Amino acid sequence: MSVKKTVKKQYVQIVDIAAKQLVSLRKPPEGWLSVLRKALGMSGAQVAIRAGVSRNAIYQAERNETDGAITIKQMQKFAEAMGGRFVYAIVPENGAVSDIIQKQARRKAEDRIKRASAHMALEKQSLTSEQTAQRIDDLANELIRDMPADFWKVK
Repeated sequence: MSVKKTVKKQYVQIVDIAAKQLVSLRKPPEGWLSVLRKALGMSGAQVAIRAGVSRNAIYQAERNETDGAITIKQMQKFAEAMGGRFVYAIVPENGAVSDIIQKQARRKAEDRIKRASAHMALEKQSLTSEQTAQRIDDLANELIRDMPADFWKVK
């Protein structure tokens, strides 16, 4: 196995492990800052003192988190002020990295085979639905194996 493939495999493992650990984790509607603060029984003023900011900055940060406008640095600072640790990850929405790759390969394969089938139909050389399905599967596997430069290109 080449170094490039080994490194890619390691990246896939990192993402897949994180995805499995976070499968049921969802941000609470009021945001993590507010939830942790309330779980600890801390007031905004108490967090503000620990973080070295104004009380208003805490409430603004909580609003910004729910609006998606808070920075990673702010999340880290306020999490640490409450004795917590800010963690973030980007993981596949459903399943594993291989599922995303498989879905993209299948989409590309279906598109290519359908275009070729349209030309073949004009020449009265149509494939059966079983042959078409097999060609799509074969091409999708080839695309996954070779990962051409245009693999992620959207039409």
